[in-house]
Amino acid sequence: MTAKKIRTRLAPSPTGDPHVGTAYQALFGYVWAKKNNGSFILRIEDTDKERSTPESERAIVDSLKWLGLEWDEGPEIGGTYGPYRQSERLEIYHEYINRLVAEGHAYPCFCSRERLAEVRNERQKAGASSGYDRKCRDIPPEEATKRVEAGEEFTVRMKVPLEGTCVFEDLLRGEIEKDWASIDDQVIMKADGFPTYHLAVVVDDHLMKISHIIRGEEWINSVPKHVLLYEFFGWEPPVFCHLPLLRNKDKSKLSKRKNPVSIDWYRKTGILPEALLNYLGMMGWHLSDDREKFSLHEMIDNFRLEDISLGGPVFDLDKLLWLNGRYIREDFSTDDLLDRLVEWGLNREHFEKILDICKGRMSCLSDWGDMTNHFFNNNISLSKDELLIKNRDETEICEILQMILWELEKLDRFTKESIYLLFKEFSEKLDIKLKYLTQPLYIAISGKAVSTPLFDTMEILGSDISRMRIRSAMEELGNLSGKKLKKLEKKYNSLFADI
Repeated sequence: MTAKKIRTRLAPSPTGDPHVGTAYQALFGYVWAKKNNGSFILRIEDTDKERSTPESERAIVDSLKWLGLEWDEGPEIGGTYGPYRQSERLEIYHEYINRLVAEGHAYPCFCSRERLAEVRNERQKAGASSGYDRKCRDIPPEEATKRVEAGEEFTVRMKVPLEGTCVFEDLLRGEIEKDWASIDDQVIMKADGFPTYHLAVVVDDHLMKISHIIRGEEWINSVPKHVLLYEFFGWEPPVFCHLPLLRNKDKSKLSKRKNPVSIDWYRKTGILPEALLNYLGMMGWHLSDDREKFSLHEMIDNFRLEDISLGGPVFDLDKLLWLNGRYIREDFSTDDLLDRLVEWGLNREHFEKILDICKGRMSCLSDWGDMTNHFFNNNISLSKDELLIKNRDETEICEILQMILWELEKLDRFTKESIYLLFKEFSEKLDIKLKYLTQPLYIAISGKAVSTPLFDTMEILGSDISRMRIRSAMEELGNLSGKKLKKLEKKYNSLFADI
C-alpha cells in the first residue's frame, strides 16, 4: 500500500494584520511537510466579504516570505488543486451544498436576523443554550424549494444529530468526545451565497488532498461539525493536530491588548526572521539536547509531530529579544549585519517617508539624528510629568489613552487622515482642545513634547508600534486597575458608540 503524501496547509483570513499565531501555525505545518518531502499549501480564506481586503492578503504573503516559509502551492504560484482563494471557488461550494440539501443532510433556513436575535434572547432568559431553535429544519422540501424559487432570502444549515456523541481523534490529545446536543445546526451557506468557514474548509481540505490539519486548539470545538460533513460526503478525514495556544504572561490567550501580535510589529522592531521562527518553534517543541537556539533546517531534521508539548506556551517578549541578540552577535559578520540593517530601516524608501515630514524643520543635516531617533529606537524615554495635561491626574490621562487605544484598534486603514479624524472626534466628545489631547501622545510616541508631526509619525511607525508605545505610557502613569477599567468601558461605550 502506497503511503499517503504529506500535505499541510495554512489557511489565513485576510481580515487584518497577519498575526504571530498565524506564523506559529505556519511554521509547524511547513516543517512537517518538509520533514516528509511533502507539500505546504497556502490558501486564502476570503469568504468574509465585508472584512477581507487585498491589502491584508498582501501583508500575509509578504510576512510569510519574510519569514522564509515559502509555499509549494497557492496564490501567485498556482498549483494542481487551485484556485487557492475561496472567493474564486464559489461554484465548487454550491455543488456540495446542493448535494447536502438533496440528500437531506442540510436545509434552507428562512429565519430573519431579527427573529434569530429574539430567539437567542428568549433562550438565554430561560437558561437554555442560545443556539438556533431549528424552526426551519422540518419544512417539507417541496415547500422550501418553492420559497427559494420565489426569491425569499435564506441561508443553508446542516442537520446536526439531536442526540448521541461525536468521537474524534486528535494526534496530540487522543480521543475527544462531544455531545451532539451541545452543537447548533451550523449555517454552511450565508444569505449572500458565500459559504461559511465550516463548509468551505472541509471541501477545500478534501479536494486539495490535505493529509494533516495543523492549527490552534481554539478550533477543537469546531471539529465535530467538520467530522459530520466528512461523514455526509463519505470522505476520510485528515489527521487533526491542534497546537497549544500562545499565551500572555498571565496565561490568557495571546492578544493585542497585552502583547504585540502583528508579524509586522516584529519586523519593524528589528527582530530577525530566523530568531522569530526559532522562538515560535520553542513554543511547542524542543531539540532532544534542549538547546534553545536552533535553525529551521535543524528543526526540520529533528521534528516529530508527536513530540509537540501541550503545556500552555507563554510568549515572553524579553526572551525573544534575548534570543534575537544571540543571533545578531553569533551569526552575522559586520557586512552581513549591515545588509540586514539597510534592509530593515536604513533603506531609501523608509528614509524618504521620514525625510518628507522632517525637512521643513531642519536647519542643518545633523538635525536629522535627534529629530528622527524615535523611528529607529524602540526604547522611548518617558517622563510622567510630561504625559500629564493641565488639571488632569494620572488616572484621567490613563483613561483617555485607553479609550484612544480601543478606537485605534478598530481602524481598518492606519493613515494620518483616519488617525486625525479619530482624534478630532475624541476632542469633541471629551471637550478637550486637540492641542491638549495630543500633548501626551507626542510624548508617548516620540518621547518629546515637540517632534515630527504626530499623525504622520504614527502612520510611518504603524498601528502596532504606535499602540505599544501608548501602552508603555500608561504603564509609566500607573495603568488602570481592573475595577477602573470596567467602569471606563461603560463610559466609553456610552460616549463613543456612534463613532
